[in-house]
Amino acid sequence: MLRPLSKPPSPEVVKVSLKDCLACSGCITSAETVMLEKQCLEEFLSHINPEKAVIVSVSPQSRASLATYFDLSPAQVFRKLTTFFKSLGVKAVYDTSCSRDISLVESCNEFISRHKHHIAGDEESVSNLPMISSACPGWICYAEKTLGSFILPYISSVKSPQQVMGAILKHHISKKMGYSPDKIFHVTVMPCYDKKLEAARDDFVFSVDHGGENYPVDDFSAMKIPEVDIVLTTGEVLDLIKLKSIDFKALVEDPPDRLLTNVDDNGLFYGVSGGSGGYAETIFRYAAKNLFNRDIEGPLQFRIIRNSDFQEVALEVDGKVVLRFALCYGFRNLRNVVQKISKGKSDYHFLEIMACPSGCLNGGGQIKPAAGQSATNLIQQLGNVYMQDVLIASPFENPIVKTLYAEWLEQPGSEKARTYTRTQYHPVVKSIASELHNW
Repeated sequence: MLRPLSKPPSPEVVKVSLKDCLACSGCITSAETVMLEKQCLEEFLSHINPEKAVIVSVSPQSRASLATYFDLSPAQVFRKLTTFFKSLGVKAVYDTSCSRDISLVESCNEFISRHKHHIAGDEESVSNLPMISSACPGWICYAEKTLGSFILPYISSVKSPQQVMGAILKHHISKKMGYSPDKIFHVTVMPCYDKKLEAARDDFVFSVDHGGENYPVDDFSAMKIPEVDIVLTTGEVLDLIKLKSIDFKALVEDPPDRLLTNVDDNGLFYGVSGGSGGYAETIFRYAAKNLFNRDIEGPLQFRIIRNSDFQEVALEVDGKVVLRFALCYGFRNLRNVVQKISKGKSDYHFLEIMACPSGCLNGGGQIKPAAGQSATNLIQQLGNVYMQDVLIASPFENPIVKTLYAEWLEQPGSEKARTYTRTQYHPVVKSIASELHNW
């Protein structure tokens, strides 16, 4: 006699958050993306209250996207955003170019150090070239969850501009403003959803006691404070403007908050060339001067290798290539260079890697092309708009950066600068996310 089948056990509910995502620029950057519970407009609006000082930091890429959408200049957009956010109760609105410049300064310092160790044959450092940029959280997540530990020593230890901005606000500017770090609610406006993932990393949480003293990240006996509380994409800011039924173009333009906004007396923002932060170009020029006493005049002549998303530039001294840098955007190109590194066949000294094709200006959180407009056309337009209202200047000459080092970080590469601007990466045990291969 057959016995009835026993009732199968109820399946366990599997919860997947952005921390589990491979950040492949597929589902995470689509319109149907499921947000982290605390990374949304409603949460942002709920924290605008008398108990918190809400501070918004706006990326240059988001500024360019909104400027293109509204047919305004980036400077106009930033001033109108200042008006808009302050009408909601935001305390201050800053531009992240100052934190980007600190990231660039520290990256220059780190590259010079690595290169000198490499030339000296230091066994512990010789494998750490090419140095790979670390500002793209999609790339970092892919490296940690898919590539294993072999690639991590090559990645720059410098935090992204978003997280450096959080460190500046929570560890330094909060004191100047008269707030304890837990009373600052820091919101960033970024071009990609993966920045939400970055803000949620445990590495970017610190602790304070109730007296306001900061403690190392591994001391969680006190209050836990994130460097960035909420990330809003450019598209979400546009949604918020529409939600409030604001005629954005008709808004008056409040002056920028100069404490952390890189703007000169003529309204120009301090900036660098490169829609993804200018890492390759800035470090190349700095290394050419400081390692080989070569001043690079005019724009760098990048050479297209496979496609427009893979370009390289080289410096020759006495007929020998002494520096070779590359821009590597999109996972197709990314996987090729990673394979070469794994086989010891890479001849690059530095790689500016971004997960999105065309880099950060094409981030998944940017405003989508208008009806009838191609993505290629939009990217070209964004590239042109991005450089409007920009005063090209070395990050080392940025007056706000100089002030932050003088008041707080001491000097590039100092122990204090490393404490607040550097981080570390961790190979992640294989999980559901590592089974996703749809990038």
